[in-house]
Amino acid sequence: MAPLKVIITEHACRRLRQDRQGGITLEDIMSAAYSIPGWIPTATRFRSFVAASGRCFDLVAKDTKTGRLVITIIGK
Repeated sequence: MAPLKVIITEHACRRLRQDRQGGITLEDIMSAAYSIPGWIPTATRFRSFVAASGRCFDLVAKDTKTGRLVITIIGK
């Protein structure tokens, strides 16, 4: 089985620059996306990830033919 490719949308990258998502890095997002097991056929919100900075966040992801698409990040 080929390794999973994680694709972060431009919207998600813009969200990382907002205050509510402060302290969440791209590495945190990649780690969270890789930690989700199985196949995600529809956009689904996954809750309670913790960034290296200690900030809690949720992410919305969906699997496509090209990889796991991270649609948005929601900081707590």
